[in-house]
Amino acid sequence: QIPIPSVPAFQPSTPIPERLEAVQRYIRELQYNHTGTQFFEIKKSRPLTGLMDLAKEMTKEALPIKCLEAVILGIYLTNNMTTLDRFPISFKTHFSGNYFRHIVLGVNFGGRYGALGISRREELMYKAPVFRTLSELIFDFEEAYRRCWHTLKKVKLGHCVSHDPHSVEQIEWKHSILDLDKLTREDFRKELERHARDMRLKIGKGTGPPSPTKDRKKDVPSPQRGQASPHRRNSRGDRRPSAEKKPADSKAMPDLNGYQIRV
Repeated sequence: QIPIPSVPAFQPSTPIPERLEAVQRYIRELQYNHTGTQFFEIKKSRPLTGLMDLAKEMTKEALPIKCLEAVILGIYLTNNMTTLDRFPISFKTHFSGNYFRHIVLGVNFGGRYGALGISRREELMYKAPVFRTLSELIFDFEEAYRRCWHTLKKVKLGHCVSHDPHSVEQIEWKHSILDLDKLTREDFRKELERHARDMRLKIGKGTGPPSPTKDRKKDVPSPQRGQASPHRRNSRGDRRPSAEKKPADSKAMPDLNGYQIRV
């Protein structure tokens, strides 16, 4: 009997870095899938709620996983860590005439960046949240690839993933696509920091504006209806009497029609 890893459970007082270590330990215990068979079909276009249902199935089956499955599982296991920002990071590398793709879940806690994931290589998965900037994290991955004789070609960065497991929104997998063949080292760093700034701004906007937007939507309908009626009277004067005959009461119809004739 192969032991089934236990899904990590946390006390409210458990620090976020310790929780991340426990989540990574669980992902590692599931082991990397070397079989060549994909045990779980993941469609990136599925809404978040569907992917979270799939992650729950992964914890029940406890089968070996690959990098994309580890990202979905990482999102699922960190949903209750509301102070933690999560976003996908994809890599495209070149080695010995072939291209390879890999993905991890980037995390940001207290302004420090790290990553969760799984890989054949230990240095291409977990990164503790100790990097001061996003560019430092990505450069660390680039150096790890270099030690494996891989050349980093492209980096794709997504936006922060919602903490609501029932959200019907899709994960934004590639908000920024950075081609290293077209960017200087400094431009690459600037683009990474620009993406980090965009994520901070999006998070900031997400906490404020939604309620005013809803209020505006509530206030809009009545003025719109009020403005629309004179336009219809001006442009479709012949149609308006017949349109109002249907809802009007039969006794009130003569007076109403008479008023419209006078207008």
